Amino acid sequence: MSNDARRALVTGASGGIGKAIAEHLLARGWRVHGLDVAVPTIDHAAFESARVDLADRGAVAEAAANLRHVDALVHAAGVLKVGALGQLDHDAGALMWRLHVECASILADAIVPAMAQRGFGRVIFIGSRVAQGMPGRAQYAATKAALVALARSWAAELAAQHVTVNVISPAATQTAMLADPARAAASPRVPPIGRFIEPEEIAALTAFLLSPAAVAITGQDIAICGGASLPK
Repeated sequence: MSNDARRALVTGASGGIGKAIAEHLLARGWRVHGLDVAVPTIDHAAFESARVDLADRGAVAEAAANLRHVDALVHAAGVLKVGALGQLDHDAGALMWRLHVECASILADAIVPAMAQRGFGRVIFIGSRVAQGMPGRAQYAATKAALVALARSWAAELAAQHVTVNVISPAATQTAMLADPARAAASPRVPPIGRFIEPEEIAALTAFLLSPAAVAITGQDIAICGGASLPK
């Protein structure tokens, strides 16, 4: 591994989609810095990590101040809280906004301008098919839809500097989140391919979007949905 290897910041790197992305990039020669509130679960010479509460504005800003050298920002950390109208948990809604949207904004604001100055950068937000709306998941959907708006806006600002900003929106993915008892009233839907999306499939798409070959892809919300978005 050379000292000039590309460097990526991956949030949520201790588990699920974030961990799959971090491991995929490490296997391809990237240096990866992980941010997560959980204990690190990756042991690799090119992996560094910090335990950070990504829903804490001050903690995120402090972490971001030391990461302006990265070439890629992948915001994969997330949490799903469900609730029907009339029974909404507003604290849960605020948590999802801080974790999904405010964290993305703070990190990008601190890190991406340096990418633009260098003339290369990649930003990927892990969104969700739920952003298009789903019963019982309005608050979650709203935060994921906001990520698309951020990505399209920043993509327009940064295209001339060869910095791309995209969203990957998976259908239900085979992670620990699927087993959360809190989701019992809003069970995940199996995509038409007959199984849930695998985190490694999202990681592979992420790696391509981070590559020089993907410089012409920006401002996009890319579904990896196993056919869930197809007309019925």
